[in-house]
Amino acid sequence: MTSYNIKKLNHEDYIKCNNIWDMDKQPKMAKTFYDELISGNRVTFIYSENNDFIGEGSLVFKNNDPDYTIPGKRIYLSRMIVKEEYRNRGIGGIILDYLLDYAQQLGYSEIALGVDTDNLHARHLYEKKGFTDVLFIGEDKYGEYVKLLKSLD
Repeated sequence: MTSYNIKKLNHEDYIKCNNIWDMDKQPKMAKTFYDELISGNRVTFIYSENNDFIGEGSLVFKNNDPDYTIPGKRIYLSRMIVKEEYRNRGIGGIILDYLLDYAQQLGYSEIALGVDTDNLHARHLYEKKGFTDVLFIGEDKYGEYVKLLKSLD
């Protein structure tokens, strides 16, 4: 059995997330995430096997979309990704369970996320884990997406 570790990302190690997703292809997103890490508005957890970064998940405390964050009540699951060749092994579920537990320990009663409507694997995982309230269905420059909400009570 492979041993894994989930730990809070230190901003000095942020560049290692390039092992999971290509930061050069999304420089604006990479900078936004880094700035949020530095400011303390984002907390990111890394799933690693043998010290290799395999997956990550982030929680954001405050953003300008009330569907995603309500101070002291609702936290935003901003980014959850598993390196492509490691997908469909349950790693996303492990990361998600960790984030849900962490948000609950912080005292949040709700967690929200956005997911592309055509990302069926992620949507299935989120629904299985209780993200069943649809807040919004819409479209942005990346395509159609849905905002989902889960109660942590």
